[in-house]
Amino acid sequence: MLKRGFSTKKYLLIQENKVLERIRKFDRLYLEFGGKLFYDNHAARILPGYKKTIKAEFLKQLEDLEIIYCINAKDLQATRRVGGRVSYEKQALKDLRDSKKFKIEIKKVIITRYDGEAKAKTFRKRLIKLGKKVYFHKEIPGYPNNLTKVIRGYAKQPYIPIKKDIVVVTGPTGGSGKMAVALSQIYHDHKKKINSGFAKFETFPIWNLPLKHPINLAYEAATADLQDKNMIDPYHWKAYKVKAVNYNRDIENFAILKAIIKKITKKNFPFGYKSPTDMGINTIKQAIINPELCKKAALKEIKRRYKIYQREFKKGRESKATLDRVEEIIKKIK
Repeated sequence: MLKRGFSTKKYLLIQENKVLERIRKFDRLYLEFGGKLFYDNHAARILPGYKKTIKAEFLKQLEDLEIIYCINAKDLQATRRVGGRVSYEKQALKDLRDSKKFKIEIKKVIITRYDGEAKAKTFRKRLIKLGKKVYFHKEIPGYPNNLTKVIRGYAKQPYIPIKKDIVVVTGPTGGSGKMAVALSQIYHDHKKKINSGFAKFETFPIWNLPLKHPINLAYEAATADLQDKNMIDPYHWKAYKVKAVNYNRDIENFAILKAIIKKITKKNFPFGYKSPTDMGINTIKQAIINPELCKKAALKEIKRRYKIYQREFKKGRESKATLDRVEEIIKKIK
């Protein structure tokens, strides 16, 4: 029998309670799901006992929800690869196939950052044949720093009709435009007098583990192609004097998020959050039952990722910057 470092049962119970607690604060909650939606192999590798289909099981627990699936037109056009191997397009199609397998309906797809890309047009036709309702969200000039243009852009984006109180916003991988889609929806909801909120269903990095913990470093290795970096959340420290680990994009985006939401709602703190860590719902640490076993698994995963990136680099499918990034991460291991 395999040793377990993580309790899936405990996690599902605690995480569901936290999500339901967040939902009760709003009329409607847009819940961003990062990472792979149906098979989280990365988490299963570094948290022995973590069931790789845990997110699908979680969604079934929530039941009464809708899903918006986001696909970045720029990544389609560039034939981006996910995790160093699978093409962005294939990952999207796999997710949509898996949704049927798990009986979790995905009807609405948004192609984000669209600016006339040929592959996006072709892919849209393919999705329509699969029975999906497909929308284009156009690239917003000056996004996200020019607030006037951002708000005008949201006003012009198509509004996706929603009937449920919980809306899961997801995509093939990071950078798919999930937050921008959620904020656009919230803009339109606000105009309709609907009190909508936003939160992130988080797995990694784990905010209440040390910055250089192998589990958090393994997350950095997994996202080396995005050049993501874990950081201490300065907003969380200022508000609570508690060190919390977050990653650079969420920290960088928080000031922008605050400005955009203030423009929409006239409130100083977006949805009552004082930090990007506040936005996340992450109870992973509470379900770790054998920390040492998880630590060893994470170290093994970092080495595995490095070998994959090396192989992909030799084939011309990965950049030198990605290899350099993983080497930086390896140096942090004590």
